Amino acid sequence: QVQLVESGGGLVQPGGSLRLSCAASGSVFSTGGVGWYRQAPGKERGLVATMTNSGSTNYADFVKGRFTISRDNGKRTVYLQMNSLKPEDTAVYVCNANLYTSQGWREYWGQGTQVTVSS
Repeated sequence: QVQLVESGGGLVQPGGSLRLSCAASGSVFSTGGVGWYRQAPGKERGLVATMTNSGSTNYADFVKGRFTISRDNGKRTVYLQMNSLKPEDTAVYVCNANLYTSQGWREYWGQGTQVTVSS
């Protein structure tokens, strides 16, 4: 069974850094576009960053210059490096990927990892 599993969340002080990872498990033949989204309490899920399979990136305005999305196709893993974290970055971060499996191309979502920015 193909799954996306996030890790790296936790509690960090304002101004600190975290690196989130999202690894695909199961029989994955290829990875297309990937992305990170976040959902804060009482708010809808929103885009944080995306990356195409050719490496083009897109960032939400509120993370530009602070967050960096990257990928390691050999490891089927997507990363989100988060620097200069602010309390308003507190949210559940969820990864997304288009994966080619025995069932063809499908979109997958991880279960989410909590990031809390607080002193």
